[in-house]
Amino acid sequence: MANLQSNIDSYLRHLTIERGMAKNTLLAYRRDLIRYQDFLVSNEIDSTNQITELLVRDFAQRLVTEKGMVATSVARILAAVRGFHKFMLFEGISEKDVAAQVKPPKAPRRLPKAISVAEIERLLKASGPEPDDVSGVGSDLIRVRDRAILELLYATGARVSELVNIDLDDLIDPEIIRLFGKGSKERIVPVGSYAQNAVQAYLVRVRPQLARLAKGTPALFLNQRGSRLSRQSVWQIISDAASAAKIEHEVSPHTFRHSFATHLLEGGADVRVVQELLGHASVSTTQIYTLVTVDALREIYATAHPRAQR
Repeated sequence: MANLQSNIDSYLRHLTIERGMAKNTLLAYRRDLIRYQDFLVSNEIDSTNQITELLVRDFAQRLVTEKGMVATSVARILAAVRGFHKFMLFEGISEKDVAAQVKPPKAPRRLPKAISVAEIERLLKASGPEPDDVSGVGSDLIRVRDRAILELLYATGARVSELVNIDLDDLIDPEIIRLFGKGSKERIVPVGSYAQNAVQAYLVRVRPQLARLAKGTPALFLNQRGSRLSRQSVWQIISDAASAAKIEHEVSPHTFRHSFATHLLEGGADVRVVQELLGHASVSTTQIYTLVTVDALREIYATAHPRAQR
């Protein structure tokens, strides 16, 4: 087992140092490889040289038949296993990549969940006051912050992890922001006027007061203790706004990201531009959003064209 454990540790170090893998992705890989290691140990395998393609296929089959395991989870786990064996071949630890021919099951294509522009506007209004509101409602500091958060999510399509990691220095100017995506990959994203105004209202009226409550932090968005806001807090802010806006279906930070992409494409944006804005490594990841807009076009055509109905 020592040989197996040390090789897994070497692979995880490689992902951290050489590949610059994001912390959450690295934790997922570690969990998946521990599961694989437990399977191998249960089959009395304690050295990587004892692993065969048949064993890897057996592991994959067990994942497929495991209760509650969906195709995407199986694919993710096998990606970690395949990467591990490819690494061992590259490092000369193994003479053959025994996982190269073990393919994950095809996951059903799932369309991203987006909400309408009208629902987005209801959410934004429910989250906090208008940026220029200096009335009693507008003096609620936390709700001014919450409005800025939701405006920025919708304006940039940022992941929640990217949003909470924004520092003041990442505000290049009022119209441009710097985001750090998966693997710390940097991208520059424009910011619309509504989000600009909301963020400016937060910076002027709210952040200085929150920052006094704790030691100096470069974080853009602060909690009520003056520390960097957490992802869980953003989820709660969105959940509260959805309840206040009386939106019945589930709304998450990713809903804003999906809506951002869908609304851009519906407005005529090129898919490769949307790819850059979202920080997708491959355009094929972004192209799934085009299916959403095609479905919307079909629906409009079916209801609006005089000869669409049979």
